Amino acid sequence: MAPARKPRKRAPGRQPRGDAADLRAQLLDAALACFVAQGIAATSLRDIARRAGVTPALVHYYFGDKARLQHSVVEERLWPVMVQVHAGVHEAGDGVENLVAAFVGGLVRAVAAHPWLPTLWVREILCEGGALREVMIERVGPVLPRVLAERFTAAQQHGQLNPQLDPRLIVVSLVGLTMFPLASAPIWQQLFGAGELGADEVQRHALALLVRGLELKS
Repeated sequence: MAPARKPRKRAPGRQPRGDAADLRAQLLDAALACFVAQGIAATSLRDIARRAGVTPALVHYYFGDKARLQHSVVEERLWPVMVQVHAGVHEAGDGVENLVAAFVGGLVRAVAAHPWLPTLWVREILCEGGALREVMIERVGPVLPRVLAERFTAAQQHGQLNPQLDPRLIVVSLVGLTMFPLASAPIWQQLFGAGELGADEVQRHALALLVRGLELKS
């Protein structure tokens, strides 16, 4: 009697026709749209496939599972935006006013280019249980918030900043005066009947309030 043959491992499916890079980018965009619309935890690979107009098998082909897809969204969509904002802060001229303007302006421009950012930030970083909170603390924290706090501390020690302020909470205020209004803009526009309360107005308001409240001294 012939020995039983071992079952052969199934080879991966053929690579889909067309431009693989474009299709992969399309799947990342679909995943990001689903994460923003319904949250990361509530999103399945099937949801992403449906939004992208492909089969779930194709999503599996490119990313394997949801965890790897989520990692790719962070690395290729969220992280580059944070790097751009950090670059603007790093290149800001001397003085707290320049630093504040660089952060506020950079964040407002980032949201204008990536409207999904405020919603993702509120849902997945700010809210308890958000899927991206640890990523924010471990990776973005040392790049932006801590760097800003250190520069504010140095300015305060040189008498250039209101001594009653906590440099760490200045960073919180910066985020609060930009990300919150941008995330909730549709509510305020409807509440006040003011469609002009958009990114430009948020930026002007934040800078005016911050520069005066910080009691900046040249």
